Amino acid sequence: MVKYLIINNMRLNENLSVLFWLYKSKGSKNGLVPLYVRITVGGLRFGFSTGKKINPVYWDEEHGIPKKECPDYKVISTYLKRTEIEIERQYNILTSVQDVVTVEMLKDALFPKPTEEKGLTAAIKIFIGDFEELVNAGKKSPGTLRRYRRTERNVAAFLRSKYKQKDVNLEKVDFYFAEQFYRFLLTRSMNDNTAKQHVKTIKQVVKKAVNLGWSPSSRLAEYKCAYKHPQREFLSMEEIYALYNKRIAVERLSEVRDVFIFCCFTGYAYETVYKLQKANLFKGVDGKLWIRKNRAKTGTEETVPLLPVPLAIIEKYKDHPYCVVNDRLLPVNSNQRFNAYLKEIAEICGINKRLTTHMARHTFATTVTLEQDVPIETVSNMLGHKDIRTTQIYAKITKRKVSNNMKELQEKLFLKNGSLKDQNF
Repeated sequence: MVKYLIINNMRLNENLSVLFWLYKSKGSKNGLVPLYVRITVGGLRFGFSTGKKINPVYWDEEHGIPKKECPDYKVISTYLKRTEIEIERQYNILTSVQDVVTVEMLKDALFPKPTEEKGLTAAIKIFIGDFEELVNAGKKSPGTLRRYRRTERNVAAFLRSKYKQKDVNLEKVDFYFAEQFYRFLLTRSMNDNTAKQHVKTIKQVVKKAVNLGWSPSSRLAEYKCAYKHPQREFLSMEEIYALYNKRIAVERLSEVRDVFIFCCFTGYAYETVYKLQKANLFKGVDGKLWIRKNRAKTGTEETVPLLPVPLAIIEKYKDHPYCVVNDRLLPVNSNQRFNAYLKEIAEICGINKRLTTHMARHTFATTVTLEQDVPIETVSNMLGHKDIRTTQIYAKITKRKVSNNMKELQEKLFLKNGSLKDQNF
């Protein structure tokens, strides 16, 4: 009643049978029934759907073929014949190289498992995994790791929206892909710099993939992620005084204020000051107390001579229970809580600016050092910058700085009555 294709392997005496049959229990309302294939090798079998459907009325069960009056006779007949030929071809290939051919071997030959595509998503996971190891070793910043994970989530959302898939081949990650990803991020109410930073991370991921041999070259090399330097807020000296001299009765707020002021006079970022220990203190070349710590973000050393204000703050908290138990120089809260408390402190002190942990670093670079004529090279060294161009971002010319410089110029060129000094030209 059914058609069998029998192939005898004289060497091993193995039999191969192929059966085409109707899966009648899966028939649809329109009367069509799916057509299946069953393959048996050595008594074991597997089957699959042909993707074809036929009305049982047009099926010749005795010969296992559609009847000629079937509307899809040619299509189905051709498919069945080609399937028989392909099964026999794959079986013969296997028997030529294998002593024993199993049903699983034939199944894998007919339906090879797709190789794992080394796409963008996979490359991001490798990139983040390697970076996480450096974070765990204390070599890289946890904040940067969190930013990379945000990039991973944004890429996943973009691929779902744009491509309706979870990954994309690295060959497709080109200039157009980067531009579309960038615009996608902007539609999610992300500012320009943040969006470009995520694209920059993708460039780093693709570059690493190229180094791993996953892709012959990066098609993002020419894509520019120009950074637009924002106006960085910082405190004036009057505002620093207001914070430092304000009596704050609430202990949690007083501690956060002190840590913030400490950062204003050392330039340390939150993640650096959070990990400071007594071991980071040392006597400098001038015999006074200095402090040094590698930046979590870059691994470069920040070495700063301690001014009287941070020295007093260290002395104030040397016996604080948190500092003693955890071997910390200062009692520092979590970053989220720290910033939340700074908002309260700004209101208490009458400062109409949004205080953040990084504003203290900007204040050190601008108000405390550059505005006081500390050379930019010295400031760059204390901030742990690898490139002085990074420091120049902070070197905004303030009105106070202009005033001081012009005052010095006036004293140099003019008498008190306003007359030009005789320069003995």
